[in-house]
Amino acid sequence: MTRVDAMSEYDEIDMSDQLAVLADLGTPTRAAAIARILATPERWCPAVLMAMASVVFADGHRETGAFWFYAGQLRARFDASRCTDPSAGAACGALTEAHGPPINRWAFAEPGLLPGLVDRVAVWDAATASDYDPRWIALHGMNAFLGSDGPLCVPRAQWPELAARARAEFVAGCHDLFDADGRLRIP
Repeated sequence: MTRVDAMSEYDEIDMSDQLAVLADLGTPTRAAAIARILATPERWCPAVLMAMASVVFADGHRETGAFWFYAGQLRARFDASRCTDPSAGAACGALTEAHGPPINRWAFAEPGLLPGLVDRVAVWDAATASDYDPRWIALHGMNAFLGSDGPLCVPRAQWPELAARARAEFVAGCHDLFDADGRLRIP
């Protein structure tokens, strides 16, 4: 496969709706964008969920914002695991850095909150389809610039196992941070 052939799969990724709603989150009419996202969260890639979460959190809806931030974080990890370009996974950290600090500070300071919240996120994720293009994350990897000799995602047959693993690791990682009384373990 030549570089031109490989780039055609990148060209198929339509991010126009995702980018439009992201732009709307920064306008005075952001309430309509938030309502649109919350009405159909399965349609929106993790970048949108996390940006919306940041806005909702800043507006004082802390637990709602935290829920959607962690839902976006979990879905980003799943998308990274099904992407064939390992460098695309850096998008997860970039999104967390862009939207997570105030949410994480709050959630980690609320005794007992985060493990239960992450459990709810995992249940929601397992029960909710992801109807966005998971290849969005490939646009953030080095192969988007250098080209690729293969598909952007692993075969669809592997996705259920990857999703289950991402959920299990996400939940376990969170629970490992807290003691039985819900207090953050300090190393």
